[in-house]
Amino acid sequence: MKLSRVLPIAGLAAVGATVANAETITVATVNNNDMVVMQSLTDAFEQSHPDIKLDWVVLEENVLRQRLTTDIATGGGQFDVMTIGTYEVPIWAERNWLTPLDNLPEDYQVDDLLQSVRDGLSYDGTLQALPFYAESSMMYYRKDLFDEAGITMPDQPTWQQVREWAGKLHDAEQEQYGICLRGKPGWGENMALVSTMVNSFGGRWFDMDWQPQIDSPAWQEAVSFYVDLLNDFGPPGASSNGFNENLALFSRGNCAMWVDATSAAGKLFDADQSKVADKLGFAPAPVAKTPKGSHWLWSWALAIPASSDSKDAARQFITWATSKDYIALVGEREGWTSVPPGTRTSTYENPNYQQSAPFAGFVLDAIQGADPTDSTLEPSPYTGVQFVGIPEFQSIGTQVGQMVAAALTGETSVEQALQASQRATERTMERAGYLD
Repeated sequence: MKLSRVLPIAGLAAVGATVANAETITVATVNNNDMVVMQSLTDAFEQSHPDIKLDWVVLEENVLRQRLTTDIATGGGQFDVMTIGTYEVPIWAERNWLTPLDNLPEDYQVDDLLQSVRDGLSYDGTLQALPFYAESSMMYYRKDLFDEAGITMPDQPTWQQVREWAGKLHDAEQEQYGICLRGKPGWGENMALVSTMVNSFGGRWFDMDWQPQIDSPAWQEAVSFYVDLLNDFGPPGASSNGFNENLALFSRGNCAMWVDATSAAGKLFDADQSKVADKLGFAPAPVAKTPKGSHWLWSWALAIPASSDSKDAARQFITWATSKDYIALVGEREGWTSVPPGTRTSTYENPNYQQSAPFAGFVLDAIQGADPTDSTLEPSPYTGVQFVGIPEFQSIGTQVGQMVAAALTGETSVEQALQASQRATERTMERAGYLD
């Protein structure tokens, strides 16, 4: 009897010792819904990995990018896992700032990752980050409002049609706005959308000699259209609205249309999170002169900085958080519309997901149809749909985003904003050695 009593006590002591000696890793991530779900599953990870504890740093997108860029460029070592995207991965990998992710466990099933997403997170043929979720862009709309107004959504809407519909559906007194779009300044906020609009209006960031094209007629037309559309039929304070703010507005029923990330579909179709779940329609991102570059391609991914002192533990966490098992766990606990989209073929073959997510095939086609190597009507020297794959773009895109936001609020004209953006970008490119 004594022996049977001693064993549980010894077992508890061993568990206590394991917890006490657990290695803590710091995970920096963005405050998007999918990542909030990931943070809520901390207990599930720590129970299956009792020798690892998670410490979270969850930040707004622009702040996260600034913090992570500063830390990794200086070798600060504050973070063991960083949430970064398809823009940063090849640039940071080239500088040896990331830990290559080769020889992943066989049960991770690397080949199950969508090829376009995998390619975007690789450098020299080796994965440098693992995709947590991937997205393109699309248009969401209220089917009930369209039906009441007698509007039929075509297979491929145009921006001019969007403006006409917004005028018919806008009712500011009832807090029903014709359209919601990103206005918050940032290369990954308002400029993600504006860049796709510029692409579709026939513009590009640079010509083949790396000369900026921001004061071109195509930019003038696209940005003027964007500013007028939001000022005429958008919500008040649009210049403060990014992805999360517009998601909240649309979910509450305040927007007739919204053009943004495909990753929002699951939340909008979830009746627990969205008042318009049963009224939701979706369509491809609108086009103007060309469909090229009209919808973006992005992946939020988990990477291990070379400066981390806990690379093995960090690797265990990121393989867990991007695995098929994690997707199944979210499906069981949160519902299948809440699983991280756009990363694995098996997700789109899963009957549970297909049944719960009527948008699944549409989103998969959008992700696979976006071409970062051919996103502009005229030739361009860069890779990227809604960004330019050079280190300088982070500062360029942010600066231009601030100028565009100033035009949106009326602090300056569109023409003045684009001329100032052109001059600033020319100076940056000259200093960086792109221009003679």
